[in-house]
Amino acid sequence: MRDTFARTIYEAVQTDPNVFLLVADISPTESIAPFKEEFPDHYVNVGVAEQTMIGMCAGMALRGCSPFAYSIATFAIYRPFEQIRVDVCLQNLPVTIVGIGGGVAYAMAGGTHHALEDIALMSALPNMSIIAPCDPLETEAATWASVHHDGPLYLRLGKSGEPDMTSQAVEPFEFGKVRLLKDGPKVCVISYGPIMGMASTVASRIEDEGGQSVALVSAHTLKPLDVDGLVGILKRFETVVVIEEHTVSGGLGSRVKQIAWDNNVGCEIHAFGLKDEFVDGYGTQLDLWQAQGLSVENIVGRVLKH
Repeated sequence: MRDTFARTIYEAVQTDPNVFLLVADISPTESIAPFKEEFPDHYVNVGVAEQTMIGMCAGMALRGCSPFAYSIATFAIYRPFEQIRVDVCLQNLPVTIVGIGGGVAYAMAGGTHHALEDIALMSALPNMSIIAPCDPLETEAATWASVHHDGPLYLRLGKSGEPDMTSQAVEPFEFGKVRLLKDGPKVCVISYGPIMGMASTVASRIEDEGGQSVALVSAHTLKPLDVDGLVGILKRFETVVVIEEHTVSGGLGSRVKQIAWDNNVGCEIHAFGLKDEFVDGYGTQLDLWQAQGLSVENIVGRVLKH
């Protein structure tokens, strides 16, 4: 995802001179080198000064620019939260905040690098939109959507190595709409971000044991959330499974349950996310998922009740 973002933002600046990239002592891998070398006036490394980065982006947006603020998710949003709220959201400015490694992607770095509640926090801000693509192809589409978006936006990306999940998708990417990747009759699995790979495996396991196809949906735009699209899913399917790499408090699972309640929909809903606690273990990202109950075996077992 990082490489795809770097390539896409490089393509964007060639067609839109208002695009700028600001980083806080971190580089989007070596793939950003063409951007820095060919458009040095559009690239700023502010150092370890995230509040300054957001303030600069707000000022640039007031001058008609489309700035992107890039860092590890915890540093991109938690440290400069006041500046995001007051400088960017209060004035409804077109600033894109790119958070790398949402959830527990930086597993070996410990709790200071875990963005467990970033979607809940960003969702609470008026005027803020959120996109969390699930693979490189969605990242490319999401980056272009960010370039053209008129207002604050949080772009939540993984790190690297995400598999292709969308090249054969039933529906195209559209900002603000849930996206059907694969269809099925009775069971639907909804997810977003890099954990979509696990969601796809869960769907395949349910198919193998249940003997019928399982639908897979990407909820890449978490705000504005596609309420109408989700109501349609909740009414169509007997069982809906939500899988996310985010705390269960304020995440997609809780929103889906609220939508079901508000619309008097009685389908069976299973929501799986990170526990409402700090993750104090170390290991790989998969290790931390499993320690939090986010494993294929646990999810399939609970959905199929065995």
